[in-house]
Amino acid sequence: MKTLVTIATIVAMTCIAQFLGAQETIDNTKIGRLKQQKEQIITAEKEALKEEVESINKRLENNEITKAEAQKLKEEAAKVHALNIENGLAILDNRIALLERNGDEFLGTDTEKLEIGLGAKDLEDGDILFGIQIKNVKEKEIKYDRRTTSDLVVAFGLNNAIAEDQSLDDLDYRIAGSRFFELGWAWKTRVFKNTNFLRFKYGISYVSNGLKPTGNRYFVENGNQTNLEEFPVELDKSKFRMDNIVVPVHFEFGPSRVKETEKSIRYYTARKFRIGIGGYVGANISTRQKLKFKENGDKVKDKIKRDYNTSDLIYGVSSYLGFGDMSFYLKYDISPVFRNAEIEQNNVSLGLRFDL
Repeated sequence: MKTLVTIATIVAMTCIAQFLGAQETIDNTKIGRLKQQKEQIITAEKEALKEEVESINKRLENNEITKAEAQKLKEEAAKVHALNIENGLAILDNRIALLERNGDEFLGTDTEKLEIGLGAKDLEDGDILFGIQIKNVKEKEIKYDRRTTSDLVVAFGLNNAIAEDQSLDDLDYRIAGSRFFELGWAWKTRVFKNTNFLRFKYGISYVSNGLKPTGNRYFVENGNQTNLEEFPVELDKSKFRMDNIVVPVHFEFGPSRVKETEKSIRYYTARKFRIGIGGYVGANISTRQKLKFKENGDKVKDKIKRDYNTSDLIYGVSSYLGFGDMSFYLKYDISPVFRNAEIEQNNVSLGLRFDL
């Protein structure tokens, strides 16, 4: 009987020892794997930091940032990756402590996942690295400002039509009474990637050019000719207007202020000198004449809309010079005001332009 008890005790102790050994093997395997993951975190974050520093150095070589800004970005990147390592190791240390204290059942099966931040940029969210679900921390590239912006364009001022070798004293139209107005939308695109000194500006505009004849004259259409003639009675008002839709295109030069943050680079031209040189092309969409006079004691207003032999295709050159949003604006129609005219006249405008 005593022999049987001794044998049973030996068998029981052997089973217990085998069980504990197996349990220790399981725990050690999991703990060992977690310790390996700690090394992987350190390696991954160091590699991510190395690539980020290389990117910053490349921007410094391309003169996109200053040396001081590069140093600041490197210090911030080092801080981020150091915290990533610290937090990742803390998570794994806690898991190891839970295994050592509570055994394998406490953490469940190998499919259980932890979310930690790693610098492994080749992994996507949800990928598993060494049994741990990765919540990827992707490299944040600095976003430059949009290459293209847009503005509302409003311009107005004096308008006239002049012939070659004609002096200001011989003008057919009143200087103060003849005006122009422009309303449009313009896009501005930075030509070069890393400087805003040269911009390409283009858009679409509605342009109204008005002419007020001198004396008591008005426009008369005679076949393919349009001439100024004396009106039979006293005119209170005589005004001629051409409405055009044009596509203006300019190269704009001028300095700008650059503002750089960790997330973006912005160029600002507010309160900066600028000059634009270019031209425009478009079409005449409407021509009309407005007359006001008295006849037999009655006030008469005539609004006559017709072709008047004006040019259908409108094209010319223009330029503006200013500071900030406001500029002095000059434009000259190379296309003549009237087709087949004996004396060719070209429209010219001078005024203020606002890019809002």
